[in-house]
Amino acid sequence: MAIGALLGSALLAVPVTAHATAAPARASAPVSAAVSAAAVGLDDPAKKDIAMQIVSSAENSSLDWKAQYKYIEDIDDGRGYTAGIIGFCSGTGDMLDLVEYYTQVKPGNMLAKYLPALRKVDGSDSHAGLDPNFTKDWAKAAQDGEFKKAQDHERDRVYFNPAVKQGKSDGVGALGQFIYYDAIVMHGDGIDSTSFRNIRKRALSKAKPPAQGGSETTWLNAFLDARVWAMKQEGAHSDTSRVDTAQRVFLKKGNLNLNTPLDWKVYGDSFHIG
Repeated sequence: MAIGALLGSALLAVPVTAHATAAPARASAPVSAAVSAAAVGLDDPAKKDIAMQIVSSAENSSLDWKAQYKYIEDIDDGRGYTAGIIGFCSGTGDMLDLVEYYTQVKPGNMLAKYLPALRKVDGSDSHAGLDPNFTKDWAKAAQDGEFKKAQDHERDRVYFNPAVKQGKSDGVGALGQFIYYDAIVMHGDGIDSTSFRNIRKRALSKAKPPAQGGSETTWLNAFLDARVWAMKQEGAHSDTSRVDTAQRVFLKKGNLNLNTPLDWKVYGDSFHIG
């Protein structure tokens, strides 16, 4: 997507509010349980589902991310068509990668015929060779379980897994890993100044991540400052509410593990996960 717009296998909607109520057998049990809970990363199925809902609130104004496999439109951001659960774009290469992968696992699918056109429009906002039926065929393909799995696979490979890996390497919890994930979703991880790696590099000039002895809260604030700077470099991303009234809200509350309940706003719309 690298715009923004969000795998191996489809996610399970695991309840996120369940908690153990049994009395501990030993005095040390609560401490162990607390450590275990604090160690849960964004790759935990319940946390991952939360991440997908929050990103969908920004990308699609809805928490129902599983309804977005069929989504496709040109949002006039210079990236051509934006589509699917993570905003794969015809102009940024990730849509091409997705359709190529889908064609590997299911040769002859209805989107395979668009591969030549997708290769030609890569790097531009052109619809040449895609119109007039690409959007209709995308929506039809989204009814295929294999296409949904392909979207999941590419989301994880390109965006989710790298974000979680870097987050764990930096010593940040589920919130920090989500903050990384949302940044990679919007900005990609290329070599340009507003890419994820350079947003992180910019933050490193102001603070240190926990793995380097820094405060997690201070580090994440520095990262979000750098993220906001990156967003303001591009008109299509100049509204920074997905940071200001969402991620900053969680951080100010000290919710480093991204625990529910969660309340936030994006582009003026209010959302809640109980």
